[in-house]
Amino acid sequence: MKKNLLGCFVGLILGAVSLHAHHSFFAEFDPAKPVTLIGAVTKIEWSNPHIFLHIEVKDPSAKMTSWAIEMGNVTALIRLGWSRDAIKIGDVISVDGFLARDGSNLANAKTVLLNGKKMFAGSSQAATP
Repeated sequence: MKKNLLGCFVGLILGAVSLHAHHSFFAEFDPAKPVTLIGAVTKIEWSNPHIFLHIEVKDPSAKMTSWAIEMGNVTALIRLGWSRDAIKIGDVISVDGFLARDGSNLANAKTVLLNGKKMFAGSSQAATP
């Protein structure tokens, strides 16, 4: 009985930590602030809970700025036709998405235009098919 109770307790703790780590789209991103970013990929983080692309974007003053682009999870993106080698460092992409509420250089991708092909990015905003 003690082992079952301890197992349930550990499961609840791990579940709470996992839930706390995941965020809602609306908590972090603003659907009223759409953005299109065009830039070269500098880093790719293909891991759960979300894939992140890092790109260098020229801002209005012609200064290069680094942006982090949040996409869906690995499984969702694979189902949408993505693969680990779909994007490479140096590829120039166009991202349509939504800005972070905190004003940082973070966006949630809705679609990514890569080599003339528009692909859904598994956004947690529920705009994908």
